[in-house]
Amino acid sequence: MGLLAFLKTQFIVHLLIGFVFVVSGLTINFLQLCTLALWPINKQLYRRLNCRLAYSLWSQLVMLLEWWSGTECTLFTDQATIDQLGKEHVVIILNHNFEIDFLCGWTMCERFGVLGSSKVLAKKELLYVPLIGWTWYFLEIVFCKRKWEEDRETVVEGLKCLSDYPEYMWFLLYCEGTRFTETKHRVSMEVAAAKGLPPLKYHLLPRTKGFTTAVQCLRGTVTAVYDVTLNFRGNKTPSLLGILYGKKYEADMCVRRFPVEDIPLDEKEATQWLHKLYQEKDALQEQYNQKGVFPGQQFKPARRPWTLLNFLFWATVLLSPLFSFVLGVFASGSPLLILTFLGFVGAASFGVRRLIGVTEIEKGSNYGNQEFKKKE
Repeated sequence: MGLLAFLKTQFIVHLLIGFVFVVSGLTINFLQLCTLALWPINKQLYRRLNCRLAYSLWSQLVMLLEWWSGTECTLFTDQATIDQLGKEHVVIILNHNFEIDFLCGWTMCERFGVLGSSKVLAKKELLYVPLIGWTWYFLEIVFCKRKWEEDRETVVEGLKCLSDYPEYMWFLLYCEGTRFTETKHRVSMEVAAAKGLPPLKYHLLPRTKGFTTAVQCLRGTVTAVYDVTLNFRGNKTPSLLGILYGKKYEADMCVRRFPVEDIPLDEKEATQWLHKLYQEKDALQEQYNQKGVFPGQQFKPARRPWTLLNFLFWATVLLSPLFSFVLGVFASGSPLLILTFLGFVGAASFGVRRLIGVTEIEKGSNYGNQEFKKKE
């Protein structure tokens, strides 16, 4: 085992990475708070600044995937789609099977220059998660309770506010509403059978309201819908904790571009279109499991140095004073001061682990276990 490989497995190194992420994140959140004064004066300047501030935080997670773990991402698509990536407003539909599916999506956003301006329809509980939810608030992320009767007005208003967004925007939708588990899949397929819909083997039944509303509200802004189907070679189930330990994965993404004009205007027809899309996604996953590849030409967009340089900047700014402080604590010889510091380290370790836990499938919400039985 080489020195770098050894360091990747060490708890103290993970704690230092977490320290840089948390402290830089709180600093970025404070700067975002200061930019609120710009909103009534120049809304578009506010948005551009917040795109860059958000990039400085999210790119640290992308750095872990690209540079720390060395995970490779391959796109299966056509040249015409590649030529459009990062050059238009789009809605992204991504399957929700893995703990790091969002991170693979962010990696593609970064490589095509839209990480800071990426959007998502997120569950409202995430709004209260430090760093993640706070950053998203300043980015005008649309939050929902996943109860359509209560969400309709909020979602429609939030989406319409994005119609004049000044930078190319990728709006991510997890149409399944929650991560795939066997229990949720069983309940979901019971609902599919009751509705007379074909069963899905690798996906949950898509929730259609968010998709039809997003396309309706953003029509005229977005020019296409990208369907992205993600899987990992070797039948691996990657985790954010595995990434932190430097484990390398190979992600494959099948990307299909549908011009927004191809999406029916009628809500019922758009719903049928989405169900058909998920049947096609299921067939793509079946092909991948049998052949180990998706159809289409393979592309490997090159990673850019900015994520690494951004992390090195924050590490230099924050770790130098930290090391000086730690040396001062132990040089003081004060048992109380040393114990207080060790207690702080323990609390920080717990906090970082809780943040990682947000991505873990087994700690996900119960949404989809019983709620599928309710009428959409």
